[in-house]
Amino acid sequence: MRKDAHMMLNTENKIPEDTAKKPGKDYDDDSISERNKSLGTPRSRPVSELIKETVQLHEKLQHQERPKLAELKSDEQNQSVKVAQMKAAFDSAQKTPEKPIERKPSMRKDMRRVVRQSKFRHVFGQAVKNDQCYDDIRVSRVTWDSAFCAVNPKFVALIIEASGGGAFLVLPLHKTGRIDKSYPTVCGHTGPVLDIDWCPHNDQVIASGSEDCTVMVWQIPENGLVTSMSEPVVILEGHSKRVGIITWHPTARNILLSAGCDNQIIIWNVGTGEAMINLEDMHPDVIYNVCWNRNGSLICTSCKDKSIRVIDPRKQEIVGEKEKAHEGARPMRAIFLSDGNILTTGFSRMSERQLALWNTQNLEEPMTVNEMDTSNGVLLPFYDPDTNVVYLCGKGDSSIRYFEITDEAPYVHFLNTFASKEPQRGMGYMPKRGLDVNKCEIARFYKLHERKCEPIVMTVPRKSDLFQDDLYPDTAGPDPALEAEEWFDGKNGDPILISLKNGYVPGKNREFKVVKKNMLDNKVTKNSEKSSSSNKSSHPAPSIKSEAKLEEILKEIKSLKDMISSQEKRLVQLEEQMSKLAI
Repeated sequence: MRKDAHMMLNTENKIPEDTAKKPGKDYDDDSISERNKSLGTPRSRPVSELIKETVQLHEKLQHQERPKLAELKSDEQNQSVKVAQMKAAFDSAQKTPEKPIERKPSMRKDMRRVVRQSKFRHVFGQAVKNDQCYDDIRVSRVTWDSAFCAVNPKFVALIIEASGGGAFLVLPLHKTGRIDKSYPTVCGHTGPVLDIDWCPHNDQVIASGSEDCTVMVWQIPENGLVTSMSEPVVILEGHSKRVGIITWHPTARNILLSAGCDNQIIIWNVGTGEAMINLEDMHPDVIYNVCWNRNGSLICTSCKDKSIRVIDPRKQEIVGEKEKAHEGARPMRAIFLSDGNILTTGFSRMSERQLALWNTQNLEEPMTVNEMDTSNGVLLPFYDPDTNVVYLCGKGDSSIRYFEITDEAPYVHFLNTFASKEPQRGMGYMPKRGLDVNKCEIARFYKLHERKCEPIVMTVPRKSDLFQDDLYPDTAGPDPALEAEEWFDGKNGDPILISLKNGYVPGKNREFKVVKKNMLDNKVTKNSEKSSSSNKSSHPAPSIKSEAKLEEILKEIKSLKDMISSQEKRLVQLEEQMSKLAI
C-alpha cells in the first residue's frame, strides 16, 4: 500500500511523457504555461517582466532620493562654511600679537604661586648626638599643658619629679651626658612646679609658679648650682589657687606676669615684691595662656570659654575679644606676632587641630584657618619675630611643624616637618642670641623625653661660611628699654636690638653684661646689709678677722716694694762696674 501511494504522488507531479521535452524539439513559453494551467500548477513569470519591474522600482527610488541628496549637500556646504569661518577666526587670533603677550605673564604668575620664593624653604631639623644630650633626668609627670623646660644662652632649666614638694634642675649648657641623681636642684616650693621662665634681661634670674599658689624668683650662681637652693630671692603671694603661667615683660626690667587657676592675672614689680596690677573678672574660666606683644603694651589671653581677648593691662580694659575662636573643647593657645596680629592654635568640633591667624583690628573673621590633623595633643607655638617662622610642637607628638608667616595670602605657608621616633613631654626654645650663627642655625629646641633632654637644631643650608645678614637681622638683646616704674607710669619702649655679627661669642664664654644694676641685686645687698648691721653688735669677730687680713696684705705689699727698690740699686751698681771694666 505504501508503495502504491508513493507511485500515485509521483504520477501527479510528473509531466506527461508526451509533453516532456524531447531532444531536438523546441517548446515556447505559452505552450508551457497552458500545460501548467491545465495541470493546476502556479503560473511562473517570465524573466523579462521581472527585469522590467526591478528597473522601474530603481527609477522610482532615484526620483525620491534626489531631493534628500540635495538637502544633504546643502547642509554639508553650510557646515563647511562654518568650519571655514571658525578656522579663519582662529588664524586671525593667532596672527594678532596682543593675546600671546597677555598669556605669558599669567603663566609666570601661576609658576610663582606654585613655587614660592623663601629663604626658609629648605630648613631642616637634626637631633644632636647622644653624648650632647642630658641623660637620666626624671621629667615631671604633672598633668599641666606647659613646656616644662626653659632655656637661655647660659642654662637649661627642667621641671623634674620631686618627693615632698616641687623642684627643677638648672644645668649649664655644657653640662651634657649623664646627670647624677645627687645633682643639686632648686627645691623651695611645697607643691609641684607647673611653669618656669628665664628673665630676658638677666641670664641668672628665673621665676617659677607652683601648685602651692606662690611665685618664686631665684638667682642662680654664675657657674651653676653647687648645692641645692631652697631660699628664693623673692616670694610673690597673691593667688588663691595654683599658678600655672609665668611670663616676663619683654622690654621693662623686673616686671613679671602670673596667671592662676583662680582666673586672675597679676603683674608684679619683682624689685619691690609688690602686686601692681590685678586683672579680675575678665575671665570666667581657666586661663590657658598669656602672651605679651612686641613692646609689652598689650597682652592676649586664651581661656576655657573658647574666647581670645586682647587686654590693655595698665588701663585694665579689654581692647578686643573673639568668642569661639576654635569650636573644640580642648585647650588652645594665642600668641602675638611682630606685626600685631594674633596666631592661635586650637581644635575644631571634630577634634581636628587648627592654626588660625587674626587681625586685632577686626576679630570677627580669621584671616586664614589651616586644619592639620586629628590628635589630642595641645599645640605649643614658638615664634621667631626676626624670621617670622612659627614652630608648632604638640605634647605627645613626635614631630615639629614649622610655618612661615607673610603679608600675602594665604599668609601662613607650611615649610616642613621634623619627625622623630620618641614622643615629646615638653619643649624648650633657645633665644636668638644663644644660637650658633657660624653654622646658619636659626632655631634650637630642647626636647624632653621621659628620661632625657635632647637638643634639636634647625639649620638653613648655606655653602658660604661667612655671616649671613639675611638670616640674622638685629635681634632683641639683654638690656631692658625701660625700668619698672617707667612702664607702670605709662611709657612704652621697643626692644633694644643687638647685632649677632660682632657680639656673638661661641661656647662657654658667652656673657651678656647688664648696663644698669639689677634691682634684684640691690635687694640682695640691702638684705645682707641689714643682716650684717644687726649682727655687728652680737658678732664683731668677722670684722676683726678682715682687718687683720688687710694688715697682712699691706705688709706683703711693702715688703715687695722694698725688694724691688733693693734690686734696682743692685742693677745700678752692676752697670757701673761693667762700664769701668770696659774702659
